[in-house]
Amino acid sequence: MAERRKRVSQNQDVPVEEKPRNYSPRGIAALLAPVLRPAFKRRAPAAAALLVDWPQLAGPELAARAAPVKFAAGTLTLACTGPTAMELQMGSAQIISRLNLSLGHAMIERLRFVQQAPGVSAPMPKAMPRAPVPPPPDLPEGPLGEALAKLYQGIKSRG
Repeated sequence: MAERRKRVSQNQDVPVEEKPRNYSPRGIAALLAPVLRPAFKRRAPAAAALLVDWPQLAGPELAARAAPVKFAAGTLTLACTGPTAMELQMGSAQIISRLNLSLGHAMIERLRFVQQAPGVSAPMPKAMPRAPVPPPPDLPEGPLGEALAKLYQGIKSRG
């Protein structure tokens, strides 16, 4: 019988050379990308801006009747009551074009409505104005004294 020999790689004892490090300056985008990519996967900056700046982008009428819930894959989900959803659905093309114009690019492709009360609170009734509280007599003269008097007035008016 023929004796079987194991084949052994000739390069077995040769260490693997690492690529030389490049210590030259790199752009900040290359440094920030690995850090920011996971955060932006959860919520894109444009989507975050849309949700945060909703009252300015949508206008006072739409912002009072609907609130953004979610933005994903070009679909903006709005929370509103049932009758409002029907009305907004009829004007969805105009709403989409107005929002995209406000954002600066065609980010929103579709609107989706969920029936729930929007998280926008009703305007609070204005409190009755209180009588002005006289400032303390020992405040300095000039702009500093005026600023301290306003501060004192604000603190005392909150109770």
